[in-house]
Amino acid sequence: MASNTQGIQQLLAAEKKAADKVGEARKRKARRLKQAKDEATEEIEKYRGERERSFKDFEAKHVGSREGVSNKIDADTRVKIDEMNRALNTQKEPVIQDVLSFVYAIKTELHKNYRQ
Repeated sequence: MASNTQGIQQLLAAEKKAADKVGEARKRKARRLKQAKDEATEEIEKYRGERERSFKDFEAKHVGSREGVSNKIDADTRVKIDEMNRALNTQKEPVIQDVLSFVYAIKTELHKNYRQ
């Protein structure tokens, strides 16, 4: 009987030892997964930074800086506004005279639907 309980004790001890090993293995796996995730995140950020730098370099070469683009747009806008103002100044008087001639030349006549 003593050997029977001794065998059970050995089995329980072996089972506990196996559970401890499985627990440690799970902890190691979790640490490795976390480490891999951290490394992947770091690598992604590094890659993103490189791509962003290369895009900014490309943009600066082909498009120009944002200030340069903004200045060009402002200059084009000023040129167009100046052209419109010149056109307004040259066409203003004739248009006003045409409008006034239509306003002053009132023809009095009865409406075609008016009945007496």
